[in-house]
Amino acid sequence: MQTLFSLWRLSAWVWAYARRFPVQLTAVLSMNVTSIILSLAKPWPMVFLIDYVLKDNRMPSWLGNAIELLPGSEHRLHLVIWTAGAIFLLFVLEWGCGLGARYANITFGQRLTNAVAADTLNHLQRLSPFVQHGFSIGDKIQRVTSDAGCATTIFRDASLPLITSAITLLSMLGIMWQISSALAILALLVIPYMMLVFWLYARPMLDHSYREKDAEGRIYQVIEQTFSGLPAVKAFGREQMNEELLRKTTGHTLNAVVSSLKVQLQFKILMDLAIALGTACIFWIGAQSVLAGEMTVGEIVLFLSYLAAFYAPLAAIMYTGSATQAAAGSARRIHEIISASPEVIDKPHAVPLRQVRGLIRFEGVSFCYEQQREVLHDISFEVEPGHRIALVGPSGAGKSTLVSLIPRFFDPTVGRILIDGQDLRDVQLASLRHQIALVLQEPVLFAVTIAENIAYGRPGASLAEIEAAARAANANDFIRQLPNGYQTIIGERGATLSGGERQRISIARALLKNAPILILDEPTSALDAETEGLVMQALQTLARGRTTFIIAHRLTTVRQVDRIFVLQDGQIVESGTHEQLVGLAGVYARYVSLQSLA
Repeated sequence: MQTLFSLWRLSAWVWAYARRFPVQLTAVLSMNVTSIILSLAKPWPMVFLIDYVLKDNRMPSWLGNAIELLPGSEHRLHLVIWTAGAIFLLFVLEWGCGLGARYANITFGQRLTNAVAADTLNHLQRLSPFVQHGFSIGDKIQRVTSDAGCATTIFRDASLPLITSAITLLSMLGIMWQISSALAILALLVIPYMMLVFWLYARPMLDHSYREKDAEGRIYQVIEQTFSGLPAVKAFGREQMNEELLRKTTGHTLNAVVSSLKVQLQFKILMDLAIALGTACIFWIGAQSVLAGEMTVGEIVLFLSYLAAFYAPLAAIMYTGSATQAAAGSARRIHEIISASPEVIDKPHAVPLRQVRGLIRFEGVSFCYEQQREVLHDISFEVEPGHRIALVGPSGAGKSTLVSLIPRFFDPTVGRILIDGQDLRDVQLASLRHQIALVLQEPVLFAVTIAENIAYGRPGASLAEIEAAARAANANDFIRQLPNGYQTIIGERGATLSGGERQRISIARALLKNAPILILDEPTSALDAETEGLVMQALQTLARGRTTFIIAHRLTTVRQVDRIFVLQDGQIVESGTHEQLVGLAGVYARYVSLQSLA
């Protein structure tokens, strides 16, 4: 049967992770194999008690010689005591080994989950922003957290039981064959029926599992959107709407869970029916054999003991398929992330970018998103080291896309970009981004201390260096007034600070990184005039001596730059200084007139 995620493929995927932890894997396998050996030995003391103690049948010579070594073996009562002791010892050993196996399985499973979650997060971070937009934040959170647990499920509930069950099954079948080959053949007759049931239900269980996990992902999405947009929710009084949306979404999830559960219950009922019928038939035929003198009571008791233990791993192998299909929904969602190829990667022989002067050249650069219309068309220009360049134009003109090509968030569809004469696609991505600092319109801050936020791009910086960067960014004064100064933990996304304060911390972060190339994406567009003045002072300090690209709608931020590029429909339609462009009386002059700057 062909399924998207077969048991073999899933097991191979999980075992690739399992081999990362060889010591723990060896412990898990050892404990489980020991448990199998003890379970195989458990029925034998009972058989000895029935056939050789209670019924006084003649023992095989090897067994008799071994029993004579036990003190008091000449008395039946002593043999009963020895038998009870053996049963108790096997019980204790099996219990202890089972406990150890469960502990090893759980801790090992958690290691697998952590490894899958780390790889998923790591891969997500490397996907381009365009690919990222295909997954909501809530959905990505679920894939990294909840779905990553599928590795543990597949290993603990599918792959490992398949191995242990196969070993147990073959061992018990060998013993049962020695006791009665006819009954052993009869016990095997249920296998074709079980395989047919699995073949019929494997695909439906997989599809229902995927729909269940996908529905759960939409719950995460609703919750994330509600909390991330909480100010707008409150302002527009949409609390009730969000509650109704959540109820509707959880209702869909409940329906998906119930549908999945129904299919799994049908599968289990049909499997258990086969085991019940097989056991009843063998019980009836075995009893007839004892009455006919073809088998001893001990032999039929031993066979029935192994039969129960035989059907358990046989069912486990079939349920392994069920557990695998249930986990395959999550595995498919993980695979959708892992299999998504990062559009920007290092070439095999990429070289590090060092000692950057900041000479940047665009050569015939065009860019489009997935064969859609071009966002940039035939862009060519050169920027000298230390020069400041402003990009102006209407929304959608391609300004943000253009600067996104410099740190290689995307690669050009046509043309190339060079820094100090080196094509960006020939240098190592990490070394390239180490040479670039960004200050965005909406500062990205984290729920850690202010010092840690400033040092985000340079974690090893000293407190003195952090404070120096903050002073240069006009941020030191307000930071000192906070309850714990630089050790103050700010709210998520800097919610406890004003817009100007957040922006100055972002500028301090860029200053501390001390990169030779600087990108400013509308850094003052959301600030009032007074705060804009403070931020502009900090930006002037930041841009000094650096090759700087400034995206701006407020033209007050670009009058002193070395060169202005005016973009329209993905093309540079004008370029020059502020005075030159005003004198052209073209597109830029119209912008200036609209903002009453001329």
